[in-house]
Amino acid sequence: QLQLVESGGGLVQPGGSLRLSCAASGSTLFYYAIGWFRQAPGKERERVSCISSRDSSTDYADSVKGRFTVTKDKSKGMVYLQMDNLKPEDTAVYYCAAHFDYCSTYGRDFGNWGQGTQVTVSS
Repeated sequence: QLQLVESGGGLVQPGGSLRLSCAASGSTLFYYAIGWFRQAPGKERERVSCISSRDSSTDYADSVKGRFTVTKDKSKGMVYLQMDNLKPEDTAVYYCAAHFDYCSTYGRDFGNWGQGTQVTVSS
């Protein structure tokens, strides 16, 4: 069964960058779209980005478009979220999760959730 583990979070100043990693094990990424989500305290979970399984097409929330980039390395079983020009409102726990084949619009369709990694943007 596919297992996902996030890493790369931390404390960064506004305008800084971080790269989050989502490591897959137990199954190949070939069949799965991987979504990135985040949840800040007291707020609902937000779908940040997704990369599909076959053609690696991507999508982004309007709040991160132009600042975040999702990529994957199938050979390594890794998906990355490059986050640039970070803002305090990007502070949240970031999760990766999987959906078979395509990027579903709905977070509830995703499974195999990782444990999350904390990103804090503060001066």
